[in-house]
Amino acid sequence: MVFEPPKRLVRALGETAPDGDDWLEELPVAAQRAVALRELTVERVQVPGGRSSLVVLVRAADGTPAVLKLAPGRARPEAERAALAHWAGRGAVQLLEPFSAEGVLLLERLHPDVSVRSLPEAKALLEAAGTLRRLWVEPPAGFPFETVAERTGRQTEAMRARAQAAPEVAPLVDVALAAREELLAAPPEHRLLHGTFRQSKVLAGERMPWLAVGPDPVVGECAFDLARLVRDRVEDLIAQPSGAATTRRRVKRLAESLDVDQERLRGWTLFRAVESGVRAGRVGRPRDAELLLEFASWL
Repeated sequence: MVFEPPKRLVRALGETAPDGDDWLEELPVAAQRAVALRELTVERVQVPGGRSSLVVLVRAADGTPAVLKLAPGRARPEAERAALAHWAGRGAVQLLEPFSAEGVLLLERLHPDVSVRSLPEAKALLEAAGTLRRLWVEPPAGFPFETVAERTGRQTEAMRARAQAAPEVAPLVDVALAAREELLAAPPEHRLLHGTFRQSKVLAGERMPWLAVGPDPVVGECAFDLARLVRDRVEDLIAQPSGAATTRRRVKRLAESLDVDQERLRGWTLFRAVESGVRAGRVGRPRDAELLLEFASWL
């Protein structure tokens, strides 16, 4: 089988490596090698797939359905492996191969086309939040993960640079950076977090109704993880005349349901929305940037 990377993956990797990507060029051969080494039978490449990895639906030699995932080093696949191993299937997809070639993960097969996002909005938020709660555990000793302070520190540098290049975003960037400084002054807990959690990251499974996939794990406070869920379906929120009020109610409801401080959740939601918005503007996605920055202005 020829492993053709989905257009969505090619486009997303082009944003992070505009001068070319050796990993993408070598991907077809790497995928063939990973399949042959494990004696897997390929069913299909998942399309449209993710923005940072190639996902292939396969069957093991004994017929067990599985997922083969290949990701470049900058997507931190080894951190993903470590987090999945620590969760051991509790709330997240099961790792079938604890140790393997760098950048290659063999995972439990879920239902790739059925995510929590397919549910009505209120039910989707409830199920997603319940899944996320199960992931918030003590990190392993000597954990190999970034902290929230480290990750947002890197992001802060890029945000400041963008504010200089595009002065119209500078006021929101200043507010977001001030919120980050205040939030990092006294973090209330130290938990292993999914890192990029949203409704589309929760898939239907057999072991449990819903399981999380695709973490970019980080260690820090729970409000940081929950913040990305607040802006799910942002296009629908922006289209509503009452979008701002709906957003504030969502912050309150999610904070209360998961015992997270409402103001800390609001602050991290603001920071993460502004960071995503300025990044979208930097890589040439002006519509996404506009939506995210308008959303952030409501907070």
